[in-house]
Amino acid sequence: MSKHSAATISPDAPDEITRSIHINATANTVWDIIREPGWFINDGTWSDHEITTEGNISLVIDPVHGDFQIETVELNPPHRAIFRWLGGMPGTLENKAANTIEFTIETAATGVVLTVHESGFASLSDDASVRRQRLEENTQGWATELELARQRAEGSA
Repeated sequence: MSKHSAATISPDAPDEITRSIHINATANTVWDIIREPGWFINDGTWSDHEITTEGNISLVIDPVHGDFQIETVELNPPHRAIFRWLGGMPGTLENKAANTIEFTIETAATGVVLTVHESGFASLSDDASVRRQRLEENTQGWATELELARQRAEGSA
């Protein structure tokens, strides 16, 4: 079971995505997945990344998608992790508008519910079509990545 929503600040300026998925695993098991910067940079198949970290900034190197800078804003195990990145675009975070990704893990009757909330699309570009493209790509991507997290946590990935 998963659910999602997308909010806009104006018809041409999409700004956020929220998606959730139920996972039959403990909060600590899911935490071990989502605490890693860039765990979500995949194509539906888990791939290990080369990660170097200096302070709160990690350089995540994906063999398919390239290099991404991701800032760790907050880690509150095993319930919440917040990161900043360029919304899926390669580059450095310095002096650039960036999206915020917040993952929350909530206990359910069985297992947990993992929710992702990504916001900041409205500031990624002056071009509404670029903002909309990033939102649409990431909306589809979160469905894939949350399912991958579920499979990994439940032992089938």
